[in-house]
Amino acid sequence: MRVLGVHGVGNHYAGATSAEARAKLAATWARNLARGPFAAWVPQCDLTVAYYADLLREPGGQSVDEVTLDQLDPETEALVRLWLDEQGLPEEVPQGWATWPLRQALGWVAARDRLAPSMVEAFVARFFSEVATYLGEPDGRPRVAARAAVALALTEHTPRVVIAHSLGSVVAYEALWEHQGAPVDLLITLGSPLALPHAVFPRLLPAPVGHSGSRPPSVRRWVNIADVGDLVAIPKGGVARAFTGVSADHHDPIHAFDFHLAANYLRCDPLARILREEMARPGA
Repeated sequence: MRVLGVHGVGNHYAGATSAEARAKLAATWARNLARGPFAAWVPQCDLTVAYYADLLREPGGQSVDEVTLDQLDPETEALVRLWLDEQGLPEEVPQGWATWPLRQALGWVAARDRLAPSMVEAFVARFFSEVATYLGEPDGRPRVAARAAVALALTEHTPRVVIAHSLGSVVAYEALWEHQGAPVDLLITLGSPLALPHAVFPRLLPAPVGHSGSRPPSVRRWVNIADVGDLVAIPKGGVARAFTGVSADHHDPIHAFDFHLAANYLRCDPLARILREEMARPGA
C-alpha cells in the first residue's frame, strides 16, 4: 500500500537537500509506525514523505526552532491572539484578556492544562511562526511552493493513503484541492488546525462556502484524529462540523504531555486501526 506523509511544523533539515530531507522523514515516520500497534503491517507499506519546510524560510534566515515568544512578528502574534480567543481565558480585567501580555495569557493556558509554561511558549512560537508564514498571502511564494511540493509528491508517488500532520494537513488539503490527480482512497489528518476559527479555517483555499469547507474531490474518504489535549486541534470535533464529507473525527488521549508530536500520533491505536482497515480493503 502506497502511503504519502505530509509533515508538520519544526521539520526543517538545515543543509540537507530536499531528497535527503524526504528520506530522513520517511525513515523517521516508518520507525515510529513500527513502534506502535501497526508495526506488523509497516513492511507492506511503500511510504514516502513530502517535504516543504525549506520553502517556508528565506535562505540563511532564522530557524523557526530558534524563534522565541519575544521575537514574534505582528502577523504571528495576531494569529496567536486569534487562537487564544478559543481558549476560554477569564475576563478578569475590564478590557478583557486581549489586554493581557502574551506570556501571561499563555501561562494561564499552561496552568489550566498542567503543562510547563516554557513548553507552551516554545510550542506556540514555533507553530504559529510557520503557520503565519504559510498563510501570509494566498498567492505568496511560501504557500504556492509548499503546495506544489506536496502536489509533486502526490503525482510521483500516487498514494492510496495520505497521512498529514499539523500544518501539513493544511498544505495537503489545499494541494489536494488545487491539483486533482489520481484518486486518494483515504486522507488521515493528525493534530489538524484546519477547523481553527479565525486563525486558519477562514483563510483556507478554496475559501469555505457558507461557513463550510468540504472534502477534496479526489479524496474518497477522510478521517481526522486529534489528541484531546492538542492545543491547536480545536475545537473538539471541529473538523467534522466545519467540513462536509468527513467520515470520522476521533478525539482520544494520545499522550499526556507531548500532545502534538507526530511520533505519538504515528504510534497511536486509532491510526493503527484505521490503517489496518484500509489494508484489508481490496487493492491494498
